[in-house]
Amino acid sequence: MTNSSRPRRASAKQTRPVLAPADTVSTHRPQLATGGARRRASTQQRQQAEDLVCDAWEASGERRAVLAREALALWPDCADAYVLRAQATASNLEQARDLLQQGVAAGERALGPDTFADGVGDFWMIFETRPYMRARAALAATLWRLGRREEAIDHQRDLLALNPRDNQGLRFRQTHWLLELGEHDELDALFAAHADESAPGFIYTKALAAFARRGDTPAARAVRQQARELNPHIPDYLTGHKAPPEQRPAYVVFGEETEAIDYAAGTGGLWASVPGALGWLES
Repeated sequence: MTNSSRPRRASAKQTRPVLAPADTVSTHRPQLATGGARRRASTQQRQQAEDLVCDAWEASGERRAVLAREALALWPDCADAYVLRAQATASNLEQARDLLQQGVAAGERALGPDTFADGVGDFWMIFETRPYMRARAALAATLWRLGRREEAIDHQRDLLALNPRDNQGLRFRQTHWLLELGEHDELDALFAAHADESAPGFIYTKALAAFARRGDTPAARAVRQQARELNPHIPDYLTGHKAPPEQRPAYVVFGEETEAIDYAAGTGGLWASVPGALGWLES
């Protein structure tokens, strides 16, 4: 699978946005700077900052932090640099949240109001939106870990509304979160919106959601059977018949044991929280 979470190196060629008319807007109101209060970076400074960010993604530790700070010195609205700083310098989740909130605000300023007005529905197809979307997705994950779960889900709702194609793969995380909070109607709508999704983990979560809401119905059993056919290894790791390795796999292949290990590590607690679900999975 390709990794779309990292930026490609900036080019001097102007990127042409691919926009579509929108009849919905994000419920999150961008905090966009007005007037000349903030120093505007030149095109050259912005490209230099983006090049530094690309180098920083390949670096680690203090080097990553240094490059991120250099990028922000050139272009204060470089959202990716805040994500990198959160990864490299935050000593706790609160610090990470603060940096990521700054990154989201920076991304909003960089995009401006027209992009939010015109780009809904095709947001990821506009290359310039991606740093903002990376920062906001990272913020959602951090808020969830902080226990601010409704806020986390709200951020992902907005990201999925901006980009229904979900190039970031947020639907996988969102299904887990909605199920944990018992938001079954919204969860059903999300599964319906991605009815063509065939990733095994997604189908296993769909089976769990069906069982959690309605029990051992023919419909739930049909989804369970589909999931088993897509990856027969997952039940063994969820139920503990197979012990996972000490470390999660570096990469995951759909249908193979690497996916089973990764899925069980991420959702084992969720399956265990639904009474009877693990026994039903094995039946």
